[in-house]
Amino acid sequence: MIRKTIILICGGLAALTLTSVVCTGKELPEGERLTVIARLASRLISKNHYRQQEMDNDISEKLFNGYFKMLDPNNLYFTDDDVKKFEHYRHRLDDLIILGKTDFAFEVYDLYLERLDEYRQFAEEELKKGFDFTREESFTVDRRELPRSANHKELTQVWRRKLKNDLLYFRLMKKAMEAEQLEATDADDATAKENMSEEQQKILHELWYKRSPEEKIMRRLRDIHNEVSQKEKIDIMGLYLTCLAQAYGPHSGYFSPKDEEDFNINMKLSLEGIGAVLTSDDGYTKVVKIMPGGPAAKDGRLKPEDRIIAVTEDGQEPVDIIDMSVSNVVKLIRGNEGSKVTLTVLPGSKGRNSVPVNLTLTRAKVELKESEASGKVIEVKDENDCPLKIGVITLPRFYMDFDAAFRGEPDFKSSSRDTKKFLDEYTRQKVDGVIMDLRSNGGGSLVEAINLTGLFIKQGPVVQVRQSNRKVAVKYDPDDNIHYRGPLLVLVNKLTSSAAEIFAGAVKDYNRGIIVGDSRTYGKGTVLDVIQLRRLLNYINQDFPAGTVKLESAMFYRVNGSSTQQLGVSSDIVIPSFTEHMELGELYNDNHLPWDAIDQVPRQIFNKKLAPIIETAKQRSQVRLSSNDEFQALKKNIQIFDKLKSRKKISLHEEQRWKDYLNEKKLMDEANKKLMVDRYVTGDEPQRDSDFLLNEALHIIADVIELNKKDDSKKTPAVILAKSKKTG
Repeated sequence: MIRKTIILICGGLAALTLTSVVCTGKELPEGERLTVIARLASRLISKNHYRQQEMDNDISEKLFNGYFKMLDPNNLYFTDDDVKKFEHYRHRLDDLIILGKTDFAFEVYDLYLERLDEYRQFAEEELKKGFDFTREESFTVDRRELPRSANHKELTQVWRRKLKNDLLYFRLMKKAMEAEQLEATDADDATAKENMSEEQQKILHELWYKRSPEEKIMRRLRDIHNEVSQKEKIDIMGLYLTCLAQAYGPHSGYFSPKDEEDFNINMKLSLEGIGAVLTSDDGYTKVVKIMPGGPAAKDGRLKPEDRIIAVTEDGQEPVDIIDMSVSNVVKLIRGNEGSKVTLTVLPGSKGRNSVPVNLTLTRAKVELKESEASGKVIEVKDENDCPLKIGVITLPRFYMDFDAAFRGEPDFKSSSRDTKKFLDEYTRQKVDGVIMDLRSNGGGSLVEAINLTGLFIKQGPVVQVRQSNRKVAVKYDPDDNIHYRGPLLVLVNKLTSSAAEIFAGAVKDYNRGIIVGDSRTYGKGTVLDVIQLRRLLNYINQDFPAGTVKLESAMFYRVNGSSTQQLGVSSDIVIPSFTEHMELGELYNDNHLPWDAIDQVPRQIFNKKLAPIIETAKQRSQVRLSSNDEFQALKKNIQIFDKLKSRKKISLHEEQRWKDYLNEKKLMDEANKKLMVDRYVTGDEPQRDSDFLLNEALHIIADVIELNKKDDSKKTPAVILAKSKKTG
């Protein structure tokens, strides 16, 4: 039976229409299932995304280009001639996917498989011939911005240089590790010897010495081909539907039934076992974020921008993971709680030629309890040598036990409630100021961001939410109480995102405190809706695993009318950091929604004389940092990192490449020697702390406290009533 079925999506989503769907209740064959999924997912995305853009030629072109880019981000396999063969699809994909036709996805994927097989055969032949490492030539490692090779002949020249670079890399890393081993053997300090423990030497031997560079390369290519060739049709179509969703926005996507497990962990690819968020970057598995409370965070050695090149299960041989998909890396790193896994890592701070180090971590669950707010009181002195007590609250994310709250349990867990307990304790201790540390806080509950803001203001609006129909809802502080009235500093970086940006923006818009850290926060100002397709299949009398669609359905705006999208929240005082120089944030995401503004809303300004205090505190900070040896060393490290990161080409001349490595290592070592360890007093116990940003934040809030005391004028609340239309 053929009939028209109207599917109504709950929660205000638009009505969708599916036609020509068999609704007999009989199990559909795989091909028809894929058709249903493609049609349903494409309609959900086009009708309910914030852009409100119909499937058209613009979306078709983005999908066309995006799919080639997804499969071949570094332009190593497809040529211009290849793309031209599919040109007839460029402006037809929108019409085809509405009908559930995804032939283009499978045809391009088949060509991708063909190219991988050709490269593997090419590599085997070239490795037998050998390479001349005295020849002056170079290779562009990051080819994302370069044009594709015009034809297959040009492509093989790129393949030759890539292969030569890979081979040279293995040769020089072996040489570098031999030098490191000699240096560690001669060193007197325990740290150097510990870095080359017997267990780690064994792992390095297995990975770098047991097999020749040629064997490692061929084994890697074989593993890549096996993985790509074994994907099921639903997984291939899943890549295609994700490209479609990301043509609308970078945080939209499709998760196949097998991917839903990863999605349900944190709506991102976070690794259960070590607590890290990973991504694929130029064939490497790169660390994006360390999850608070997890094994990696507790260990402290694994950092964002580090690249994992091998994984070793306890008692087994290392597995080379270069060019391996992130999903397969996940499977290797995950394991039973209490078991050990060793990661071979290239430290991101030391550039492309960094020497691998081994980090052994004990797997554990990343418990919510360990990601809760934590607090401590730190004693500092102001410029007049007067002692001050500063309460520091570190909030990794905005959490809330919604189930317990729904059941009416009086003591349900939430980030704002935990923060309130610290603030109440700080009030009893009569602290002089409070720092809210939101660095790398990826957001979470919007309700919690509003409630947390309410702890620091008496009443008023906190955030505005605009739906795809452009209707705006203003969210208010739910109570009239202020739980802390004193000086406030909010510490942020480029990984401070979403709900955390709402809190930081409100603090700034009310003149309630000072924002300190990177020049801006991440810039994710969108609300995500998540829709499980299986729940909608009842309307066509079907039931099978169909995956999940997520899409951006609304946007956040600060009470001053500015969106947090794309530009984030700017800091009042910027402190040098590595994250400031990393390509982090919404600005770097393709097809991101643009910044705009709406009307501001009336609010009561907490401290109308905060601006001159900020300016004076900023000047003092600049003077302090200019004469601080530790910050000068940090700045030097950042400059080296920035230089290495921006370098596009590397030499394929072995002697020159080795000289480049030694020069980079010397610069980094000299900068690191100047770095000292800060000391604070927490309670009655001395504590070693190398957190430069927190150290300077403590000095800044001490300045603010002093400057506030000098201001004898009474701070009379000022009310902003005027509205200025800034809608973009």
